[in-house]
Amino acid sequence: MVDELRKFDKDIPCLDGKTVLITGGTGSFGTRCVKELLDRFDLKRLIVFSRDELKQYEMAQQFPQSTYPCMRYFIGDVRDCERLRMAMRGVDIVIHAAAMKHVTAAEYNPFECIHTNVIGAENIVKASIDTGVKQVIALSTDKAASPANLYGASKLASDKIFVAANNLAGEGGPDFCVVRYGNVVGSRGSVVPLFKNLIRNNTDALPITHPDMTRFWITLDQGVNFVLSCLGQMSGGEIFIPKIPSMKMVDLAKALAPELPIKIIGIRPGEKLHEVMVTEDDARHTVESNDRYAILPDMDMWRESSAKGIPDGYKAVRDDFHYSSDSNSEWLDAGGLMKMIG
Repeated sequence: MVDELRKFDKDIPCLDGKTVLITGGTGSFGTRCVKELLDRFDLKRLIVFSRDELKQYEMAQQFPQSTYPCMRYFIGDVRDCERLRMAMRGVDIVIHAAAMKHVTAAEYNPFECIHTNVIGAENIVKASIDTGVKQVIALSTDKAASPANLYGASKLASDKIFVAANNLAGEGGPDFCVVRYGNVVGSRGSVVPLFKNLIRNNTDALPITHPDMTRFWITLDQGVNFVLSCLGQMSGGEIFIPKIPSMKMVDLAKALAPELPIKIIGIRPGEKLHEVMVTEDDARHTVESNDRYAILPDMDMWRESSAKGIPDGYKAVRDDFHYSSDSNSEWLDAGGLMKMIG
């Protein structure tokens, strides 16, 4: 069981004077990341790039330019490369959080998923190289490892694009890396708010798709800290994965409403029984530190660079290693979940 939640706040670099752009900046992650950046640093500019003008309006009430002069709100879509180029002029760091994330929606709207998650990733890479961005960090998902649905497959393609982008950028170009983590407790559209809403509305049972299903769990604060700390550790081409706990969905439901029965409704299209963040095939070039794993690029150009290699503070994992939510060594109990929910 987990006694203390990791903070993932080591190695966060000083970003004073930097210009940071967050795609999907009005989402759950983006909003929390904006708050953290404003609290921690004296930024030159902080650009929220998203396509929803209502969310930007609402966010501007929370973080107005009159109080935070560095704030900029930029309407745009990652599908539009030229708009990205315009937004990235003078930007030092891009945090790419924009994505079509809903598994079922992606299954039924495949063209939209590909345009946003794959073509969008290509556009981020092109615009970053063209405008001289220094660092790009892209948010991924546990569903990208051994994907069983289109969302996961699209994010795997996105991950490959960002890793390969380090070769495309050439000498002096941006460094690109990826962060991959599990379900975010309390994020929009996730299961905890769903269950809480059902409980408030006096449901007679909580729906579970399968009694054995497990998932990885991370808080928004942990996710934001992890991304910022990876900015301080990245050389370019890594896929960083936090060491976070697992929980059975049945146990999650019981922790939130121990008195309610559970209704098994069956696995939905594209849903996996367990999630994997490091596959056995990736183990041969995966390293670990105390609080994270890093899948290093399996590319000749990366291996031959004298500046690359196993990073300080990391060690290689076993060749037969894999990191899966059902075989995890860390598990949440009811108390741990409540600590995460806050």
